[in-house]
Amino acid sequence: MSDALLAIDQGTSSSRAMAFSPAGEILAAEQQPFEAIYPASGWVEQDAEVIWATTISTTRAVLERLRVAKHVVAAIGITNQRETAVVWDRRTGVPIHNAIVWQDRRTADRCRELAAAGLEAELAAKTGLRLDPYFSATKLAWILDRVPGARAAAAAGRLAFGTIDSFLIWRLTGGRLHVTDATNASRTALLDIRTARWDASLCERFAVPASCLPEVRDSAGDFGTTDPAVLGQALPIRGVAGDQQAALIGQACFEPGDVKSTYGTGAFLVLNTGETLVQSHHRLLATIAYRLQGRTTYALEGSVLSAGATIQWLRDGLGLVSRASEIEALAASVSNTGGVYLVPAFTGLGAPYWDPDARAAVVGITRATGRAEIARAGLDSVVYQTHDLIAAMAADGARTQTLKVDGGMAQNGLLLQRLADVLGLAILRPRITESTAFGAACLAGLGCGLYGSPADLARLWKSDLRCEPRLDANMRGLELQGWREAVERVRVGG
Repeated sequence: MSDALLAIDQGTSSSRAMAFSPAGEILAAEQQPFEAIYPASGWVEQDAEVIWATTISTTRAVLERLRVAKHVVAAIGITNQRETAVVWDRRTGVPIHNAIVWQDRRTADRCRELAAAGLEAELAAKTGLRLDPYFSATKLAWILDRVPGARAAAAAGRLAFGTIDSFLIWRLTGGRLHVTDATNASRTALLDIRTARWDASLCERFAVPASCLPEVRDSAGDFGTTDPAVLGQALPIRGVAGDQQAALIGQACFEPGDVKSTYGTGAFLVLNTGETLVQSHHRLLATIAYRLQGRTTYALEGSVLSAGATIQWLRDGLGLVSRASEIEALAASVSNTGGVYLVPAFTGLGAPYWDPDARAAVVGITRATGRAEIARAGLDSVVYQTHDLIAAMAADGARTQTLKVDGGMAQNGLLLQRLADVLGLAILRPRITESTAFGAACLAGLGCGLYGSPADLARLWKSDLRCEPRLDANMRGLELQGWREAVERVRVGG
């Protein structure tokens, strides 16, 4: 009897494989980090072959542990860093360029050109997105324009484009399937999210040949079967979603108004709006939350470009700590930042500012400022950016009393209490903190029939920590005013 769901969680800084029981218990897990490539200021790339190698090595290791423990895999679910773009040769499966990562800002000028040409309103109406280098379309066009012969090869049908999920599925199935799911497709800036179909007009405006694009499928369903030569056995792939949508599912946010925030390399706040597509008037994104049995559920999303990446910089760039886990104790050694604010615009600012040219700064430093104050300012930067997103959602009419959190930084108790204090909300951390991987497993379970409906998944969710607000409203206002002033110092456009 099949009693395990295997999740492939391909993230920005590592590849992981995790196996879950149908009740959500972790049966096995493997993780392998890898390095990004920074060819120029604001440019971020990854070697797609390294992504593949780390994905396969972790997956094989988990499968071996399951075999020894006599667990049988019912299905595979895949979740991935979104917007990161790969172009590969259909004949060989070899990428023609490094993957361009979601954080990359190299196409900022092209986005401005397209905005000046009047594309922004059409883009927002069809895709729910903004004209920003964050999304995949301009990355794809950049690769086609800069790699010699790529345009001609694309026109001849020899190239395939995908977000990371498509690339992995192509490789896992031995090149038999070029597919994606609706959530990942919705982040390319090429999909009409009302119809879940590629839009011919947008493809033309972005100079992206439709022939390069994958077939769009529901988030739970048939994504092929793994080639036995790849994993040693033929396993059905039955669920796919971008990482933030997978976390939404793993957090059981199935009702309109349910909201979660995931803290990884970036931070992403996603609010379920049901079957209603809400167009934000406060610079948030409308996106597809998931698509099941042909029915689309939508969401509002706010994206913070640097959350865990800020902690990595404090560790690696400044050398404040030797391990990221040490940040909490260092930050907690002082009661406040002493008026120091860190604005982590290392690759620009995301929602609600959308300023690709902003650059990071630490403001308010005095002779009394030390390592602890800067560490605390780094944590607070994540909190303040989350507040900006919650405030924008409230202005769009979406108010909440609780926020579910997950991701690596959700283990930081000081961060969670600061979130409660500054947001004025109850913060809930789930018992299953690996929400992204668990969400992929849940989709695989739905796709293979192990679960009957999202209601079965909702019954699995339980909280293991609740933080209530304790900060005085006047102090909260003063802190936020200082944050707003610091942000204005680094902004260039928007």
